Amino acid sequence: EKPYPCGQCGKSFTIRSALVVHQRSHTGEKPYRCGRCTKSFRNSSALIRHQLTHSDERPYACLQCGKSFKGPYELDQHQRIHLGERPYECGDCGKGFASKSKLLLHLR
Repeated sequence: EKPYPCGQCGKSFTIRSALVVHQRSHTGEKPYRCGRCTKSFRNSSALIRHQLTHSDERPYACLQCGKSFKGPYELDQHQRIHLGERPYECGDCGKGFASKSKLLLHLR
């Protein structure tokens, strides 16, 4: 059940806080500001992810090869290399890619 609908677009949410964050996509409000640069974000988790870009810390390590990454998303993308996963497929030739960015490079 999703009892919290957006008054502007009708999209519904299970928790009120998710609706509040979503409503910022309509208003453009970005109340979470980075203290090291001029970027702002709609929610605190996006700010926390961004703040990793200002750090040399790379706490997410690949258990297979030891390469480390700033965030869990980057580690997940990397692990596809070891797993042979290629979920991004070219609609023209059918070739698969481990990341969306590699597919976009191929399409150029």
